[in-house]
Amino acid sequence: MSELLLITPPFTQLNTPYPATAYLKGFLNTKGISAFQMDLGIEVILSLFSEEGLRSVFDYAEEYQTMESANSHRIFALRNRYLRTIGPVVAFLQGHDPTYSRLIATENFLPRAERFAQLDELEWAFGNMGVMDKAKHLATLYLEDLSDFIIECVDDHFGFSRYAERLGMSANSFDELYEELQDEATFIDTYTLEILQQRLEKAQPQLVCFSVPFPGNLYSAFRCAKFLKTNYPEIKVAMGGGFPNTELRSLKDVRVFEFFDFITLDDGELPIELLVRQLADTSGSLPVLKRTFHLWEGEAYYNNSSKEKDYKQSEIGTPDYTDLLLDQYISVIEVVNPMHSLWSDGRWNKLTMAHGCYWGKCTFCDVSLDYIRLYEPVTAKMLADRMEELIAQTGTTGFHFVDEAAPPALMRALALEIIKRNLSVTWWTNIRFEKSFTLDLCLLLKAAGCIAVSGGLEVASDRLLEVIDKGVTVEQVAVVLRNFTEAGIMAHAYLMYGYPTQTVQETIDSLEMVRQLFESGVLQSGFWHQFALTAHSPVGMAPAEYGITPHYETIEFANNDVQFEDSTGINHDLFSDGLKKSLFNYMHGMCFEYALSEWFDFEVPQTSVDKDYIVDCLQAEPFVQVRKTAKIAWIGEEPLLFEEPKKRKGREQLRMELFDGTGDYSLKMDREEGEWLFRFLQEIAIMDGGRPATYETMKSEYEAAFADFEPFWYSKPVEVLRQTGLLVL
Repeated sequence: MSELLLITPPFTQLNTPYPATAYLKGFLNTKGISAFQMDLGIEVILSLFSEEGLRSVFDYAEEYQTMESANSHRIFALRNRYLRTIGPVVAFLQGHDPTYSRLIATENFLPRAERFAQLDELEWAFGNMGVMDKAKHLATLYLEDLSDFIIECVDDHFGFSRYAERLGMSANSFDELYEELQDEATFIDTYTLEILQQRLEKAQPQLVCFSVPFPGNLYSAFRCAKFLKTNYPEIKVAMGGGFPNTELRSLKDVRVFEFFDFITLDDGELPIELLVRQLADTSGSLPVLKRTFHLWEGEAYYNNSSKEKDYKQSEIGTPDYTDLLLDQYISVIEVVNPMHSLWSDGRWNKLTMAHGCYWGKCTFCDVSLDYIRLYEPVTAKMLADRMEELIAQTGTTGFHFVDEAAPPALMRALALEIIKRNLSVTWWTNIRFEKSFTLDLCLLLKAAGCIAVSGGLEVASDRLLEVIDKGVTVEQVAVVLRNFTEAGIMAHAYLMYGYPTQTVQETIDSLEMVRQLFESGVLQSGFWHQFALTAHSPVGMAPAEYGITPHYETIEFANNDVQFEDSTGINHDLFSDGLKKSLFNYMHGMCFEYALSEWFDFEVPQTSVDKDYIVDCLQAEPFVQVRKTAKIAWIGEEPLLFEEPKKRKGREQLRMELFDGTGDYSLKMDREEGEWLFRFLQEIAIMDGGRPATYETMKSEYEAAFADFEPFWYSKPVEVLRQTGLLVL
């Protein structure tokens, strides 16, 4: 028996659990509150994509004669091959049977339908993949074919990472979702509710909490809540997570409380703790709660009566992934977009370096809401402690830091801590492309296991970046991207079009900037999305200042996305296909020579951006003097010292041998200088427990023993040291 049952409803990701319930369970552990968690989505997927599950899919399609397309008829005709292969394919994608890859990768072993038409289209772009990656890709297409069949013939709400998403998108009124919930359970619902019932019988919770991160989880959360209210009326039901945090802040429709007793907003730790406390309260008086909607006197009541302060990030404990089926997640492969492949391939432990965003100014972002507005970092030592705990708990050394924008100073401190502890980990995160990311910092991050970063370039136009209040310029972004690339860290850019007041010329110029960034080799991945006006952003709160006219609706349920008219009158939808098609080619190193107009089936202006703009940005960096307070650290291997038999100008010589992963280096220098340098490197050797020293300290120590420091700093020995692990941070 557990006091709480924490549920992520279908569907989010196939390859890794969404972290919200693990965060809450970790916190509840610190309070001695028993909780069981489940990712209902992956359990439904595993039940559906099994021999028994697929058999029921095919039986349903045959009974109700729902097959109309040639594709669905083909899949149905091959149903026995699908039934025979589904178990081994899923086991392979779970990592349980890697030898199966050689069979999957053979020609025509898996049954093939429309999704496999992509193979001919993509072969020219991707060449010959390794056997394991090729098998993963073919198995992914195989599952997508089956998904297409389910959507057409069985349940049109289905999607691997969402379910009935349309019902939760910009739903100002609860009417459509409410009407849908009055209908009989769907085919997918029956799987969902059967698994939920089995868990309820085992856990016997007093309170069930649904974490709803996205619109594609909303319908299932309500369907499950209805099942609970009908069959287990004694259990209280709550909802929290990203969707209510952004969408349900203006909730008025009392029908919502036919399904949920409570809806909590923002950080869930204290609100959930207070809900647990009041479960035993039978007085009937108004409970003392934190940021919680509930029904009171026949109306939707926002209860924020508790005076207790939210917990600091240092107090919420380490995420706890216990109970989740970590060895059963499915790793698929996305070959079109390198960054998206990180989302879908492999399982990642999720952590956060800092709550909120340290910048918190971008005008398109929900900067007025607590999840952005309240910035609070965690110490590097505590982060490393949590990483070690999760490695011991899950057996996985990969981490995705899910920050809004990871702070560069904290990334530096964490990287030093990782190297100091000699941890072998892999991690990636979201950042701002700000000038703090020097080449040396990027090299440090790489040495500490960072493999990728993603950040917002948004509209690649200096005018619009200033309107967005992004705090960067295109030139600055180009330099930072070059630093990450030279360090061997993949960089992904979020790209935006249709921002208020954006002209057609600026859209084309932005595309040209992106083209040049890829052609220069400093950007590896990107994704275009169209600007969306949200109610809680600076643009949404002062639309007239940005030249747009919003179309407000009466809000009874969800309130976030707002329809609007731009004063430019431009239909930005027209640019979507051309922007995405060009990006696909640029990501794979092709079509840079195409005129930008060739990507669009309507007339567009020529770019006004100089053809060498990005190249010039990368070559025009001014010389920057090292700051006195800059930190000097050694992350290379310990050098070896040897005496040289010959003297130079009457002075004894030493030879210092340096080693890195790719080569060996030899330095000769005066004995006293070499011994001093060796001792100094030992003092700042992070892997051996040393600590960084300031540039001023290094300079002072050198000049106290020898001569002027600058000639030494710009000498050949220091140049070699800088190549093999001496960093200026």
